[in-house]
Amino acid sequence: MVKINLVLGTHNHQPIGNFDFVFEQAFQQSYLPFLNVLQQHPRIRIAQHYSGILFEWLTKNHPELIKQLQKLVRSGQVEMMTGGYYEPILTSIPERDIIGQIKKLSQYVMKKTGVEPTGLWLTERVWEPYLAGPIAKAGVKYTVMDDSHFKSAGLQDQNLFGYYITEHEGEILKIFPISERMRYLIPFQPPEKTIEFLRSLATEEGDRLVVFADDGEKFGVWPGTFVQCYERKWLDRLFTLIEENLDWINLLTFSEATRQLKPAGTIYLPTASYREMMEWAMPVNAIKDYEHFFQWCKDNHVSDANLNFIKGGFWRNFLAKYTEANNLQKRMQLGSNRLNRLAGSNHDLETARDLVYAGQCNCPYWHGVFGGLYLPHLRYAIYSNLIQADVEMDKIEFREQQKTGWVNSEITDFNADGYDEVVVQTDRMNLFFSPKNGGCLTELDFKPKSINLVDTMTRRPEAYHQKLFELDKPSHPASSDDSVASIHDIVLTKEPGLDKYLNYDWYPRASMLDHFLRPDSTLESVSQAKYGEQSDFVNQPFEVSIAKKANDHELVLERNGHVWVEGEFVPVNIKKKVQVKARSDYYMVKYIVTNNHTRAISVWFGVEFATSLLAGNAPDRNYIVPGQTLQDSKLASIGAVDNIKKIQLRDDWLGLQISFETSREAAFWRYPIETISMSEAGFERVYQCSIVMPNWKITLEPGEQWNVTIKQGIEQL
Repeated sequence: MVKINLVLGTHNHQPIGNFDFVFEQAFQQSYLPFLNVLQQHPRIRIAQHYSGILFEWLTKNHPELIKQLQKLVRSGQVEMMTGGYYEPILTSIPERDIIGQIKKLSQYVMKKTGVEPTGLWLTERVWEPYLAGPIAKAGVKYTVMDDSHFKSAGLQDQNLFGYYITEHEGEILKIFPISERMRYLIPFQPPEKTIEFLRSLATEEGDRLVVFADDGEKFGVWPGTFVQCYERKWLDRLFTLIEENLDWINLLTFSEATRQLKPAGTIYLPTASYREMMEWAMPVNAIKDYEHFFQWCKDNHVSDANLNFIKGGFWRNFLAKYTEANNLQKRMQLGSNRLNRLAGSNHDLETARDLVYAGQCNCPYWHGVFGGLYLPHLRYAIYSNLIQADVEMDKIEFREQQKTGWVNSEITDFNADGYDEVVVQTDRMNLFFSPKNGGCLTELDFKPKSINLVDTMTRRPEAYHQKLFELDKPSHPASSDDSVASIHDIVLTKEPGLDKYLNYDWYPRASMLDHFLRPDSTLESVSQAKYGEQSDFVNQPFEVSIAKKANDHELVLERNGHVWVEGEFVPVNIKKKVQVKARSDYYMVKYIVTNNHTRAISVWFGVEFATSLLAGNAPDRNYIVPGQTLQDSKLASIGAVDNIKKIQLRDDWLGLQISFETSREAAFWRYPIETISMSEAGFERVYQCSIVMPNWKITLEPGEQWNVTIKQGIEQL
């Protein structure tokens, strides 16, 4: 009789900051029913991984599932796997944190189940060759990756029926290839198809091994899969079919496979992830070319073996593709490096270390078919943990200044882009400035609430945006009694007409961005980034210097630029003096605009500020103009108020009120930044931030200066 070895595995995860109802929905629709079905089939054994984030939530909210899992582990039905506790992309964090995160989850799994895991779920299967070293040092014996990783190294399908050995600096790690074919069969095609596929691979020698390992959420959370897996009993049918064929299907756990089967050989894999991830990581135009070429190959019947040599980018390219992801990752590194420096003095930093680890959760560091980076609540959670870690480290590093307050500032290439940034830290705030990009403020952390108030996204083209124009109506998962469409094959929209909201920014969104508007500019054209910019200040470099006094630092940003005035590109100087004080919940910037032309000029000048408060249409988050009633006060509203000096943004949920106050009366424009992005639920419009832009129409004689002081204050409610 022909035989084959089979290993099954699932990976369960919810990100830091995800809504509680999402956790609960995933529990009800996936995690619980999956274990219930598994328990009804005692001869089925499977490996399971739960991120530390999800494990903690389940322990707190559904301890009954933990008890159920403990029984399955004791009976041998479930083999537990470890990973990074907070599900980081391992290549994005320092090696010391890779080892620390893995050990943290391994200890937690041991505490909860009584068994120490020896296998690792590799987050998003993002691999770089050096990872074998720190993973093995953390006590891990094996991990799993897509078969495409192995094919990238030149292996072919017939070479992928076993596991391999790899190493780095003598640290040995066993690696299993996940069958892509199995990933697309389960649970999207009739379970009989899986059995047929396994039978086609079985041999008389019985030495072949096939691995299925994928997201647990595809069993109930992905569109159409709850009906498929549980109402149509797809999962029960699969397990029944496997049990009925155990005379030729040898069902193993990963650990058993390493003991019963010899390795297929030694291999060194290149940088890789699953095919879709490597596609998403590329620039948008490259993705379009890649898709066209891949389709051409299929249309011309290029063999699958040759298609293996077509590869996209690799995960780190997300940091080049999205400045927001890069800033977030470098912000995390800043916290980790500071933690490592302070740890050298034997301080108790466990709380800070755990907060830095939490800030390494992978989900908002990239974007593909899931919302990821585009979801403000996920970015908020990362920044919140990193800022809380700062507060903990402040208690140690600035212990003696806790009563008097303190200010610390430095000029450094914080985000590793080859240009210097300015980082100003106080007992109350962190401010990050980019002189290269218009002398703007890219991050404003308010420590008492652990929030980055400039946590926004630039509106940019995405390769999938073209699908919006191709849709006459939303498509839905094609399904029948036996099949359901994969999340990669469906196109859904949360609301009609989203293509009308596609606006693209030509400069990075931030605060303290300086505009000179064309006379025919309107609030609508500015909000859509389709107006006429008359100057070279918005995204061009400023010179920078810092004047330091005790507990009072002044940052001076200056540029000699030009403004189009009546057909001439005339010289204009902008100097902005930013004052940051200790023990203050505000900063002030004094603008000095100088006409360096030989004739008088009339210009329309405005300063753009971005404020990120998570929800644009919630009833408890509104604009306030003292002494006036706004017809629409929501944070996602668009409007203008003339001849005022102050506007406020109030968020009762966060307990914050942000104010912008000018020394001169101004026309205050306001509008939202909303992106159109993909998530599991389809295309959606996402509120990213509110833009406030005080603006003035001014006339300057030759050599004349005009100035205004703007104060941004933060008040706790």
